[in-house]
Amino acid sequence: MKYRPLGGTGLSVSEIGFGCWGIGGVTAGATSYGVVDDKASLRALERAFDLGINFYDTSNLYGDGHSEELLGAAFAHRRDKVVIATKAGRSTYETEAYDPADVRRSVEGSLHRLRTDYVDVIEIHSPSSIDALAQTEAMSTLKALKREGKIRAVGISVKAPAEAIGAIEKLGAEVIQVNFNLVDQRASEGEVFTVAAARKVGVIARTPLCFGMLSGKVSPETVFDARDHRSVWPKEQIVRWIEASGMFVKAVAAAGKQTDAQVALRFCLSFPAVSSTIPGMLNAAEVEENAVASDLGPLCRDDLARIVDIYRNNDFFVRKR
Repeated sequence: MKYRPLGGTGLSVSEIGFGCWGIGGVTAGATSYGVVDDKASLRALERAFDLGINFYDTSNLYGDGHSEELLGAAFAHRRDKVVIATKAGRSTYETEAYDPADVRRSVEGSLHRLRTDYVDVIEIHSPSSIDALAQTEAMSTLKALKREGKIRAVGISVKAPAEAIGAIEKLGAEVIQVNFNLVDQRASEGEVFTVAAARKVGVIARTPLCFGMLSGKVSPETVFDARDHRSVWPKEQIVRWIEASGMFVKAVAAAGKQTDAQVALRFCLSFPAVSSTIPGMLNAAEVEENAVASDLGPLCRDDLARIVDIYRNNDFFVRKR
């Protein structure tokens, strides 16, 4: 496992991080990845640690805090060996909560569930807009908590890559989290990575496997649990992403020597501005497969050029009619 600096925060994070939404388990509505087994989740976390994965990204919303509880159970006794990022600013997936008291309450709840007295990174969770967030005291509250020693770095998990520059320049985010994968290259096509690198801002690339659609393990016939957020997606969109995965994998010279997921993760790691990419992982086998991507390293220049060309000449998103 290789490591990269998380911008100018002083933190060093594994190139492959652990996205912890899935292990949180079921929440109300179609807002999870369905039922999970806590024993399998803890084994996955243990295997990740053994393989050198030190970065774990979670939220107070994942499993209504259960994801954080699992991280606390796994790492409270070796807290200094891992870097944990969690989120604040939402009381539900639909409700923003930016009042100073709400933000402090959220952070204190996370600290309790994580069994720790500090969190390495707190990110504002998908603000509706950066301009709207700027009208609140949420970021100033997080910065106050940082001065108090409860947070080491303050960040924003933006809804869309275009919001990332405002998060950095207007609100002083030290870490940003953005969607970035083979079928969504907006962050690298625009100025996000350039600005982040210039300002020494850490970049967490989320959805590197596009919710599993780039993993090679989802087919058009896959039936998702009704509580899985993917169950409400148009089948046409799912099929298009699955087909896209095949297109990109075939463009890589050594495609037969690596899995679809490894190609997708190596793509993310081909951009030096990315500090870590955080595939969701539900079991030890997925951890083992994904961790190899760091050892394989970034894609070569020719592979990357072919992938970018495919992206620019295709549309991988189904438009609403």
